[in-house]
Amino acid sequence: MRKASINRRTRETAIDLTFSIDGTGVSDINTDVAFLDHVLESFARHGLFDLAITASGDIELGDHHLVEDIGIVLGQAISQSLGDCRGIARFADVRVPMDEAMASVAIDLSGRSYLVFDADFSSDLVGDLATQMVSHFFHSLCANAGINAHISAYGANDHHIVEAIFKAFGIALFRSAAIERSDIPSTKGVLTGQ
Repeated sequence: MRKASINRRTRETAIDLTFSIDGTGVSDINTDVAFLDHVLESFARHGLFDLAITASGDIELGDHHLVEDIGIVLGQAISQSLGDCRGIARFADVRVPMDEAMASVAIDLSGRSYLVFDADFSSDLVGDLATQMVSHFFHSLCANAGINAHISAYGANDHHIVEAIFKAFGIALFRSAAIERSDIPSTKGVLTGQ
């Protein structure tokens, strides 16, 4: 099983996270941001990952530190789970509609992090999650997982846009992490950062 467990403590947050790429979509997520719990459950369910997160933080200052740190820890767990990336498909491109919204996610598990994020939101919050934190969450995740991701989305309902993004990212990660070959999928013979 490709999995990782990480415990991270700072003066701002406390996070315990367990992640398995080769899971069944079971999640147990408890943070101080209920809408983040909801979309991370969708990410795990549609990516068929097992994901457990218990997190708390200084949300009296806003959700920035907690959302950022969960992205950091989840990215680290993804990287650890992938190991040397031997046999993975490496690339995936997924589009997910959710009513009037559409999200597109293309990723490369290259070991080199880069994020292009193109989505506009009409409100400052969706549930209790600051919409500006959605791109920051994925920046933190990609930087720590070594993922190159291009994320774009549109729609009229911010809830639908954000949820479609998390679902699409989960499916794209599932497909790119799938074991399809016996070698490391790189002309270099190694994926940078691994």
